[in-house]
Formats: sequence, structure tokens, C-alpha cells
Amino acid sequence: MQILGGVGAVNQIAVTTITSGAGNLSWSGVGTFTVNYLVVAGGASGGPGASDYDAGGGGGGAGGVRGSFDSTGGGGSLETALTLSTSTNYATSIGGGGAGVTARTSQSGTNGSSSTFSTITSSGGGAGGGTSNPSTAVFYGPNSGGSGGGRSGTNQSAGGGAAGTSGQGFAGGAGDGNSTRRGGGGGGAGGVGAAGSAGGAGGSGVASSISGTQIYYGGGGGGATNGAGGAGGGGAGGGLGVAGTINTGGGAGGTNSGVNVGTGGNGGSGVIVLRYLPSFTITIGAGLVGSTTLVDI
Repeated sequence: MQILGGVGAVNQIAVTTITSGAGNLSWSGVGTFTVNYLVVAGGASGGPGASDYDAGGGGGGAGGVRGSFDSTGGGGSLETALTLSTSTNYATSIGGGGAGVTARTSQSGTNGSSSTFSTITSSGGGAGGGTSNPSTAVFYGPNSGGSGGGRSGTNQSAGGGAAGTSGQGFAGGAGDGNSTRRGGGGGGAGGVGAAGSAGGAGGSGVASSISGTQIYYGGGGGGATNGAGGAGGGGAGGGLGVAGTINTGGGAGGTNSGVNVGTGGNGGSGVIVLRYLPSFTITIGAGLVGSTTLVDI
């Protein structure tokens, strides 16, 4: 499907937002041109607490965030805008959020999937950790990713969260090794997940105005129980972890097993936002879903 950026006024810029799918983007026009980008991967699901125990799963890590316009993840420097050519296909895909897992099972959460535009790939979030038994402290995960998953809680020494990816996101938080057994928060694109002893909040995402409106992306999921989700789509930890918000890359909250037998929420899917001169016309290829608007600058 072709969406016209149009010539536009001299004080406007074209912004294309791709929200799902996989396929090609291409442009028509004269000569080469520059594209600023924000590429957000899918967030991870949170981990379950221990089977038959009141233990908290770790929050899911946010999807990695890479950007060239006004923000990027992991405390990195802004990346360089891409110089593209017309009549050329650029492979593009949106990463899905990690699938939620059933409570009271011995496993970790599920990693998010990567998002890609041209040569830029952001890594999916790392799964929140689970625990088989708080007394023996057999851990599942957490996993590394764009942002790292939080460690699950136990009444043994719980250890730290998983690492994020440099320039994309931060590490998850440590699980609580005391009787409260709270899971650590998942890492966010803008900050580390909090330790379970501090409530297990997910790490904050990063704010970007590349679309013309300031939006937070890449918030980590909160650890169970009661860890708040990070700004940028992170879901709260709870009885059954809350899902990450779609098209933000937010991680899902960890699950506090107890007597719960349901399934925790999915991680939030990723998104790609592109900004370029409106004299170039974009073609959004089959398999991709997106839209283009003209934004005043």
C-alpha cells in the first residue's frame, strides 16, 4: 500500500509509524535523503512465582530502544540518521511481545522479539525470572535482552537481575531474599529495574518526540508483588502480571503465584517511527501496517 508523504509546507516533516508486521519500505523521489528513526523491540513477559508458594516472579525487561532523533536507550549517545536511496527496498519488522506464562510453573517468562529497520536492529526484552521453590532457590532466568529481566523472589539469597544491551536498555532488578519474596523489576530503556526489597518497580523508559508528540517507550515490567510498571508501557506486577502496552516495547509484570492458576500478561509489542522530508513518498509494503502524517516543525 502506498501512502503519500506529499510535498508539504516548508515547516512540515513526514512521520511514518509502523505498528506491526514484516515487509519492505521504499521511497520515491529525487536523490538520496536522510531518515531519523526510533526502533523499539518487543518487551518480555514477567516470570511466575514458585509453584504452591507465595513468591514473586521478576518483571519482564523492556524491548531495546535505538534512536537517532532525540533519545535512545541504555544511556547511549544518539545514533546517526540513515542516508537512504529511492527505489530501494528496506527490510522492516516489528517485534512481538513475549507470551505470558502460566502461574505456578517452574519456568521463566518469555523474551520479546527484535524489531528491524534497514541496518538497525533493537533486541527483544529479556524474560522475567521464575523460581521453583523459595526454600531451595532453584531459579529459572531471568534473561538478558534489550533490557534485562528482573530476578524472582525467594527466602534465600536471590541474586541480581539480568543484563541489558549497551545502547538499548538497562539491567533488571534483584529479587528479594527475605520473607516478602518480591520479584525485581524488569529493566527499562531509561533505567534499571528496582530490587524486590524496594517494591520491584520496572525501570523507566525513554521519552521521544519523533512522532510530533512526546511519548515514553521501553518501560520495564514491575516485579511481583505490587511492583509498579515503568513509564513507557511497563505492566505492574501482581497476582497475575499485567501486560505491557502494545507498540511501546513495555515489559509485563511478574506474577505472584500463591493460589493463582491463570496466565500472566504478554509483553508489549514494538514500534518503528521514521521522520524524513515530505518531498519523498513512502510505499509501505505488503505485510506491514502503518500510517504517515505531516507534522509541523
